[in-house]
Amino acid sequence: MSVLVSRETRLVVQGITGNEGTFHAAQMLEYGKEFGIDYLIAGVTPGKGGTHYAGNEKDRFIREVPVYNTVREAVVAQRVNTSIIYVPAPFAADAIMEAAEAGIEVIVCITEGIPTADMMKAYWFVKEKGAVLIGPNCPGVITPEEAKVGIMPGFIFKKGNIGVISRSGTLTYESVAQLSKLGLGQSTCIGIGGDPIIGTRFIDAVKMFAKDKETEALVLIGEIGGSAEEEAAAYIKRNYKKPVVGFIAGRTAPPGRRMGHAGAIVSGGKGTAEEKLAAMKKAGIHIVENPADIGATMLHVLGRG
Repeated sequence: MSVLVSRETRLVVQGITGNEGTFHAAQMLEYGKEFGIDYLIAGVTPGKGGTHYAGNEKDRFIREVPVYNTVREAVVAQRVNTSIIYVPAPFAADAIMEAAEAGIEVIVCITEGIPTADMMKAYWFVKEKGAVLIGPNCPGVITPEEAKVGIMPGFIFKKGNIGVISRSGTLTYESVAQLSKLGLGQSTCIGIGGDPIIGTRFIDAVKMFAKDKETEALVLIGEIGGSAEEEAAAYIKRNYKKPVVGFIAGRTAPPGRRMGHAGAIVSGGKGTAEEKLAAMKKAGIHIVENPADIGATMLHVLGRG
């Protein structure tokens, strides 16, 4: 099983004719072709409706994808239910709201640097419409061998039963590579994003996996800053009985110093690695001190090594 994306995903790429959209659309088409799934159905670029995307000169042609002027047109014509956004930061919040208004169920926003005021408006708009937003500033979501909706390197993922939730794209790839090498495939991997305002928090993602009976364990990769990891740990302690392996990045960061992501900042003594680790240990989460140990720890926790 899986969460968020699957063989039933019908994807529209917002910003498909831009540099990032063009490149990653080709990668997603290639991933679908590898497993015999045509999940990328349409693209959107205002003013280019009626044309077709077929990759750029550097991309091997796979198949044409119709381009529409609006998400609403793509929904009506192609019954798309999922969107991925590669729109520049000044326009990305509007793109998120356009997708939600059109009835898209899952919205993945890769764009980083969206103005906070814009993102606040988009966040509440998406909530009101009942859609799920992943990101912004995230690597996306993948259900291995079914649908890759994002920028992650598909070849490291292996189909299986381990769920992965992470604020860090790089550490997502690191942990997945370890899991796959040890024969521990993944059900779905969610990069929730590193901005201060994101659509899906750790606790939201944990609740999604809790409903998936075939996900047998979770990897939770957090960072300093905020209280999202503590909230998820409290929920896990009360409600989630399957094994969880956890890691917190940024443990050596000085107070007030941002470490990579806009949301990874310790302020006023809150959001420290120590607070997060204490909450996770209290919840029974298996903590790793080094990200290189995530795979081996999961293997041990499951009694397979």
